[in-house]
Amino acid sequence: MVTSQDVLLWIQDWYVSQCDDEWEHSYGMEINTLDNPGWRVSIDLTSTALDNQSMIAIQTERTDLDWIHCWVSDKQFQGAGGPNNLLEILTVFQNFARS
Repeated sequence: MVTSQDVLLWIQDWYVSQCDDEWEHSYGMEINTLDNPGWRVSIDLTSTALDNQSMIAIQTERTDLDWIHCWVSDKQFQGAGGPNNLLEILTVFQNFARS
């Protein structure tokens, strides 16, 4: 079973592995809230091993508060989801990065 701590530690390690005294000055990652309510995650893929990777967009609608949309566009991983779906979004990114 994947725990939130496992995913968070993995995301931290992925971020640190991108930092090369250049990437972090121009690129990065953001986690923000949505007003419907929910989460929005943006992760720059430029100059990473994922730079030219694509992924099949994910759209899962379970309820008004339980949903996720994840996609890659313009060299960015984008994820959005309901108020309790942040871990799921980050896990989608983890699976994408590992594939």
